[in-house]
Amino acid sequence: MATSKRASYSEASIRVLKGLEPVRQRPGMYTSTVNPLHIIQEVIDNSADEALAGHARRIDVIVHADGSVTVQDDGRGIPVGLHPEEGVPVVELVFTQLHAGGKFDKLDAGAAYRFSGGLHGVGVSVTNALSRCLEVEVHRDGQASTLVFADGAPVDALQSRSLARGEARSGTRVRAWPDARYFESMQLPLSELTHLLRSKAVLLPGLSVRLHVEKSGETHEWRYDEGLRGYLREALGDTPVLLEFEGQGAAEAQTEGFAPGEGAQWCVAFSAEGSVLRESYVNLIPTPAGGTHEAGLREGLFQAVKGFIELHALAPKGLRLLPEDVFSRASCVLSAKVLDPQFQGQMKERLNSRDAVRLVSGFVRPALELWLSQHVELGRALADLVIAQAQTRQRAAQRVERRKGSGMAVLPGKLTDCESRDMSRNELFLVEGDSAGGSAKMGRDKEFQAVLPLRGKVLNSWEVDRDRLFANQEIHDIAVAIGLDPHGADAEVDLSQLRYGKICILSDA
Repeated sequence: MATSKRASYSEASIRVLKGLEPVRQRPGMYTSTVNPLHIIQEVIDNSADEALAGHARRIDVIVHADGSVTVQDDGRGIPVGLHPEEGVPVVELVFTQLHAGGKFDKLDAGAAYRFSGGLHGVGVSVTNALSRCLEVEVHRDGQASTLVFADGAPVDALQSRSLARGEARSGTRVRAWPDARYFESMQLPLSELTHLLRSKAVLLPGLSVRLHVEKSGETHEWRYDEGLRGYLREALGDTPVLLEFEGQGAAEAQTEGFAPGEGAQWCVAFSAEGSVLRESYVNLIPTPAGGTHEAGLREGLFQAVKGFIELHALAPKGLRLLPEDVFSRASCVLSAKVLDPQFQGQMKERLNSRDAVRLVSGFVRPALELWLSQHVELGRALADLVIAQAQTRQRAAQRVERRKGSGMAVLPGKLTDCESRDMSRNELFLVEGDSAGGSAKMGRDKEFQAVLPLRGKVLNSWEVDRDRLFANQEIHDIAVAIGLDPHGADAEVDLSQLRYGKICILSDA
């Protein structure tokens, strides 16, 4: 009988990945591989950081017919001289070395970027690593310098020439051809790209942002001189707004642990009906999963409104206000400036910086308190709306409690409920396991989307009798969550208490 040959494990078994190899080996650790949007966003974010630093007034993006994308700005231009320690052009380092960039020395008052979305120096190097070809042209110091990469490596040495008359004196142009080997789809989601670019114009009043799509010939250009207020009004459309509140605040000196310039800008609109819009950003980076800066806005609004209601003795006896009562009917756009933000993951969809709660709420609360004291009648109207939301919430909780007392179980502990009580609008997502439940919670809209994780295989309800059916814990939990009494008789099915108008089942085959 032949003996099996064992795999050897020695010093030679250890492999060291250098340069861009880690990205090409495990692209999912550095970016989204669903489509190339995120690697293009890395380039756009660099141009936006130039605008945030006050050195760019225009960003142009072209989606070419061959699938490549060009991003151009009129900023300072990436330095092209030799790095004093590495001995290669800085522009080459930026595109070929992970953790190489100009955004680390934030505490230095003379730093190139005090506030930026780029944190780790991996952004455009990931773009280069996952592109079959990339071209960068820099206008700086009277010269146009060009560098071409193929599969992440420079094709030739940096080429420079004198700027011709009429050419832009400064700026950076990057054209990237994403590599199909690394993405599930090469289709760039134009709606998401459009929203991203428009948001840059919103957050930087006076910045012109232009998008041109070669295939369709479409061209869009955005410039919001009114900033957040103009954008929020446009987004809400015909939704009747009860009141609008906008403001901003920034630390002027090193106070309470915050650096000069750290702070937030916001616009909030309260409405009694219609859908709500919530968008938040940190250093111009969109944070669709929210985070601690949104928690700060929520806390600041709640404390100010609660204080106004208590001051004027407007709340009925026994009514306990919660933050969700204030925030459930609030549409908002929030833009925070954080010196050293800590994000969840490389795609930066959620802010985790603990101090951001205190930073944002510390500016929002006193600003809204002052505003309410100056607009007492509008404050009373807002108080009426908040109190009505709280009463609706309490009535719903009492209904659940009554059901519990009459033999019907309380809502399942694993159910993450939504804030709205409008059954026709509410949605319940049934997902497989706590892991999927956690992902669904991050991606949901908590205003009207609820999540219930299920454990194990759910019983095939078509083949079993009623007693065995509701003896299954998962079936029992689903029934209770949607508002049906699993303890009632067959003839007593009551659909009047349904809690969701739509049930979505997220599972594999």
